[in-house]
Amino acid sequence: AWLLDHAGWERDGDTIARTYKLKDFGAALAFAVRLGLVAEKRDHHPEIRVGWGSARVLWTTHDAAGITALDLDLAEATDALAAP
Repeated sequence: AWLLDHAGWERDGDTIARTYKLKDFGAALAFAVRLGLVAEKRDHHPEIRVGWGSARVLWTTHDAAGITALDLDLAEATDALAAP
């Protein structure tokens, strides 16, 4: 149900994932660093794949073997970071 209200996110196995389109590699790397700082404060870390002009973010909770409310909360925080 959460995915229906959050455009761009998809289920990818035991994760929720979204690919963000960014200006160039530097913008993608800066986005990944900003997200890493948010994740570090929450002590919950995504997988981030950085490429030229894109960053793919995957959230999951390994201890729970799947997606938890914390993942959904941090996915929303990820969207907020990517907002213009």
